[in-house]
Amino acid sequence: MVKETAYYDVLGVKPSCTQDELKKAYRKLALKYHPDKNPTEGERFKQISQAYEVLSNPEKRRIYDQGGEQAIKEGAGGGGGGFSSPMDLFDMFFGGGMGRRGRSNRTKNTVHQLGVSLEELYNGAVRKLSVQKSTICDKCEGRGGKKGAVERCPSCRGSGVTVRVQQLVPGMVQHIQTTCQDCGGEGERINPKDRCKNCNGKKVVRERKIIEVHIDKGMEDGQKNHFHW
Repeated sequence: MVKETAYYDVLGVKPSCTQDELKKAYRKLALKYHPDKNPTEGERFKQISQAYEVLSNPEKRRIYDQGGEQAIKEGAGGGGGGFSSPMDLFDMFFGGGMGRRGRSNRTKNTVHQLGVSLEELYNGAVRKLSVQKSTICDKCEGRGGKKGAVERCPSCRGSGVTVRVQQLVPGMVQHIQTTCQDCGGEGERINPKDRCKNCNGKKVVRERKIIEVHIDKGMEDGQKNHFHW
């Protein structure tokens, strides 16, 4: 018996589920509620991430099963701390880990400068702006290739870097870290024939969208409008 099932319910799995079932549930829900696809579901995405972070860790899962969410929070020092960033967890799951030279599929904010006339500032206006953004590839669900085609690089063991030990003088050595040449620092490899044809193994694609920018009367120089896409 478990003390509470809230985390299991968030992922839509039973308390008796296996690690593979947890991974499948997280993959499906994380892709569905990722902010790139559902900008208004940020809180849901956060809940999914926290639930998976706890249940995918055997020790944290044991603590949760025995004491519930409160036991997890107390173990992290109280106040709900101790959780990874939902985006970092997503990157680790889909991108092969944090060892990939800090690279990730996370899309960044894009800033566009729009010049306007004094007349537009005085009277107000609506302008159209063409923007591009990287989004997770729907065809491969951010994997970069067919299911099972993405493998951890054996040369760097998924870290994206290799370490060479060089002896300076007897009894003193130097560790030299370099980008893994076999995977280019990605930490993983995809056979060219198995790469996703839609994104060419990049895991993200570029999309273009036309947005309407409303210039309100009396707007000031440098004022910003925020758009969620």
